[in-house]
Amino acid sequence: MIEKLVKTTGEWLKGEGPSSDVVVSSRIRLARNLAEQPFLLTASAGDRAEIYRSLAGETSNDVVIPDAMVVDIDEADEIDRNLLVERHLISRQHAAGEGPRGVTISPDETQAIMINEEDHLRIQSLRSGLQLELLWHEVNEIDEALANRVPFAFDEQLGYLTACPTNVGTGIRVSVMLHLPALRLTKEIERVARAARDLRLAVRGSYGEGTEAVGDLYQISNQTTLGKSEESIIETFSRTIIPKIVEYERAARETLMKQHSSQLDDKIWRSYGLLTNARMISSGETQSLLSPIRMGIHLDRFHAFDIRTLNEIFLYTQPAHLQKRLGKKLDDDERAAARADYLRERLASKPK
Repeated sequence: MIEKLVKTTGEWLKGEGPSSDVVVSSRIRLARNLAEQPFLLTASAGDRAEIYRSLAGETSNDVVIPDAMVVDIDEADEIDRNLLVERHLISRQHAAGEGPRGVTISPDETQAIMINEEDHLRIQSLRSGLQLELLWHEVNEIDEALANRVPFAFDEQLGYLTACPTNVGTGIRVSVMLHLPALRLTKEIERVARAARDLRLAVRGSYGEGTEAVGDLYQISNQTTLGKSEESIIETFSRTIIPKIVEYERAARETLMKQHSSQLDDKIWRSYGLLTNARMISSGETQSLLSPIRMGIHLDRFHAFDIRTLNEIFLYTQPAHLQKRLGKKLDDDERAAARADYLRERLASKPK
């Protein structure tokens, strides 16, 4: 089943949608637990197995997600688990967990439901660009379809009950992945990060909690849900917080264009030169070199390839995708060499 995914890049990497020059993707997740089962922290192995068997069937029902596929994470090998992380279909914690657990995925990868991660269910909708209202509509439909089939743990005063106290209430987690190279180059990124933290928002790397920002990709998400409605959280993100950060990044890019155009072009083309000539290159260095090129494409200063090609390169040079493509496990040096081979092959066409 995983092989089906490798043939595509997923909708969230199309490079389309509102504010897609800065907003790479947006995601909404809902945490839910079954009313008649213990939370996973206290669940026995038998409880976990029963929860997984029940929810694997319920989440893949056509009423919930049509034509969905279910991946048994416990039975998947390490490369396949990490591939799902790289595609943002499961969390790192889910991949590294133990016992019966899985994920239900829609054919276009815009919806995914993790089973037995931290909560019994993590319902997700993910798309390119800033499309939070659409995501809320999609994830809410899945939530309602499941609520009609299984009872959720709910308290009249507190709301939905979750394993982590910060998710109690609506159980919603809104995340937006932003590409902010100009704010970093103009040394304004820390000011933005501080302002976000003052608003009780989490600022993390592209793979969420516990990860650093690589390739100038930052993920901003809400930290609390209790006492707030889903609509108010989404509106704050989509109409206030994210548009303001997008505005700052665009202004910083304009400053670079006007005051440092030669240095900007040099950074873009040096990055291209390294990507097309390296014989060994790490995943982190690849992402860092792709960052100025991504900005150059959006500023109409780089035409060797388009944003969709860049996103494909971004995905297929990740460790698990690289190994899956070659059909074998590689050590660090072997991956670095194979990644460089892939980049030279993919970027062999003459720059425009």
